[in-house]
Amino acid sequence: MAREPREGGGGRGRERERDRDGGEELLDKLVTINRVAKVVKGGRRFAFAALVVVGDQKGRVGYGAGKAREVPEAIRKATERAKKTMIRVPMKEGRTLHHDVEGHFGAGSVVLRSATAGTGIIAGGPMRAVFEALGIHDVVAKSLGSRNPHNMVKATFDGLSRAASPRSVATRRGKKVGDLLGKREAPAISAGVEADHV
Repeated sequence: MAREPREGGGGRGRERERDRDGGEELLDKLVTINRVAKVVKGGRRFAFAALVVVGDQKGRVGYGAGKAREVPEAIRKATERAKKTMIRVPMKEGRTLHHDVEGHFGAGSVVLRSATAGTGIIAGGPMRAVFEALGIHDVVAKSLGSRNPHNMVKATFDGLSRAASPRSVATRRGKKVGDLLGKREAPAISAGVEADHV
């Protein structure tokens, strides 16, 4: 009989770095494993559902869910799906978000706030796994509503997909970055300080 896997854990139970897809180094974090039992003639049949977050710690992150009769196979399926759904998130100075955003999915709702250097990741388990895989070092996040890990992760991704950099907003509006930010912040951006992370 399969041993009972640990619930939740915010990805602490399992994290690995892999070199695949042309040498790309990806960090995958296990968010949660759920065991379900189907009662059949002669006993119970167990299956496992895994939720995994994958990221390169440089601004790209994705999530995936997988189901299988065995834990390793469920994790493998979830990891493969996570790699296919990766999104790029613009980061300020490579450590935090450019602005505060809200994300929603079903009954889940999250608030993500940019933070000053040295703040660290202040977030709950499932959201923390997303930020660590993404490579954000300073962020304050709060989950409002559903505590279901799937809803929290999907709401977090909804919020991250709404995050924008000053350069992308300026391009969309047909303006210069300096017109949006004012004269003090604009020189740093125009000088290309965050060009790598936009």
